[in-house]
Amino acid sequence: MNVCSPRPIVVAKLVDAEPCEHCDVRHRSVCNAIDYEHLGRLAATAVHRHIDKGQVFIAEGDSANDFFNITSGTAKLYKMLPDGRQQITGFAGIGHFLGLAVSATYAFTAEAIEPIDLCRFSRPKLRVLLDDFPALEKRLLETACNELVAAQEQMLLLGRKTARERVASFLAARLHDTPRYAGRSGLISLPMTRAEIADYLGLTIETVSRTMSRFKAENRISTPSRDEIIVLDAAWLDEVATGQRGDQHLS
Repeated sequence: MNVCSPRPIVVAKLVDAEPCEHCDVRHRSVCNAIDYEHLGRLAATAVHRHIDKGQVFIAEGDSANDFFNITSGTAKLYKMLPDGRQQITGFAGIGHFLGLAVSATYAFTAEAIEPIDLCRFSRPKLRVLLDDFPALEKRLLETACNELVAAQEQMLLLGRKTARERVASFLAARLHDTPRYAGRSGLISLPMTRAEIADYLGLTIETVSRTMSRFKAENRISTPSRDEIIVLDAAWLDEVATGQRGDQHLS
């Protein structure tokens, strides 16, 4: 009887690892589960793609042949309703790994709302990589669990929270998902439109705009531009988001 032995890990030349070696966001993604010495294997598995604004790179119902790791930019995730409308279920940015919670087909559509760079992994190649690097498989399992928690939070947001709490939750989540850089702590990017934010939060555009204006009037945020917000009081925002403060203003 033949005894099967584990397949040896082939270490690629360092030059082949260059795209991953110099990736600025590897530490924020599942890819950091791969040791530095094996980055050549990771680079050989990934296909780097640029996605223009407005381009769909995952289509609901298509065969789930690939997984995607976003290295720059933001995508909106949505499902199509029977009447043809879109329901935005989330926004994915740097470090997000898309396509995990699928079987044979994708359960959502992903569309770039600003230019995106990403790494695409085919299902067969990723499976080989997971067999050779158990730490990567563990990291992907943690990511899938985090997605489940996020889905539960979204159900709570839509089902129980007030408009004020929903907007605060959205801004707090964006803040906590944004790395601090260049000393500009509190700055968050909002590449999505107010209509897209409203769709995601289950509110009207007017309610979202009015609530943000109230936060600004209360000196909790400032708006240097339409697609940027500076959070001036992160602790207060968290308290509103979690319902620790009464909803003092009707929305």
